[in-house]
Amino acid sequence: MQPNAMIQTLKTLKLHGMAQAVGELASQGSPAYQGAEGILDSLLKLKLLSVKCARSATK
Repeated sequence: MQPNAMIQTLKTLKLHGMAQAVGELASQGSPAYQGAEGILDSLLKLKLLSVKCARSATK
């Protein structure tokens, strides 16, 4: 997932502080961000999936 997509996803999940941090670290090319990018991508995808499942279960 591209940094812009991660930022939008974090904002959708109302994680604005994390969205700001990802934006800053990605723009700096931070080694910490680069190392965590894959993990963050996987966690965001799983969180979106869990939100979708929770919404469909309540319908």
